[in-house]
Amino acid sequence: MATDPQPDVRFFSRVSIEQVEEGHELAPKFDEHGLIPCVTTAAKTGEVLMLGYMNAEALKRTILTGEAHYWSRSRQVLWHKGATSGLVQKVVDLRIDDDQDALWLQVDVVGDASCHVGFRSCFYRSVPTGAGPAERTLIYREAEKTFDPKEIYGDAPNPTKL
Repeated sequence: MATDPQPDVRFFSRVSIEQVEEGHELAPKFDEHGLIPCVTTAAKTGEVLMLGYMNAEALKRTILTGEAHYWSRSRQVLWHKGATSGLVQKVVDLRIDDDQDALWLQVDVVGDASCHVGFRSCFYRSVPTGAGPAERTLIYREAEKTFDPKEIYGDAPNPTKL
């Protein structure tokens, strides 16, 4: 029995500045590692949730499924955000910048959190700026975690590398 081919997304070759900056063709520029940075924000509030990277496959899957996929640089694997935790990021809007080398995802998050540490946002601390001591103390901007990472991830290895 024949199966239907899986749908695909076509990226155009980058042929001119005009095409890239003002055309209608999706021609993303991946870096020397085959990655493109992606800032992800909460669609309702604009809060920055995370910065991730996508390779071509992650970008294609994000486009096709309407759910965020990334390339995990620490684990070196394609990563469907929320596949383990249930904290799936549903894409509300996917934008690409003027020279098509950076992405911005606006998402609704099932479970209302995005950080593997347990906070809502991966950007849960601020760095004090201006005059002050040479060694800065980070200021927590989220008072408590949204979930317990041990309950969600169990004994899975922490993706943070030293």
